Amino acid sequence: MDGTLISTFTDPKLQCPWGVHVTQAGQVFVCGHTSHTVIQVDHEGKKKLAEIDGVKYPISVWVNTNIEQIIVGTDEIVVLELQ
Repeated sequence: MDGTLISTFTDPKLQCPWGVHVTQAGQVFVCGHTSHTVIQVDHEGKKKLAEIDGVKYPISVWVNTNIEQIIVGTDEIVVLELQ
């Protein structure tokens, strides 16, 4: 709460990060708006765990672990199954 930087994550596949969701379990999902990707980063923010390519201009992401789905906002709503 004091503004201390904990970690910084960079990846060439993550262009124009936009929209972040953290699940109750600590999973972190980030939209790459101009890279057309949604990536999962480890809870420490140090490495990429998974990547979804081909989501056109994602701006928001929400993960429902109860039903194993990722909902991504673009110019439409896209629902994807977690695997």
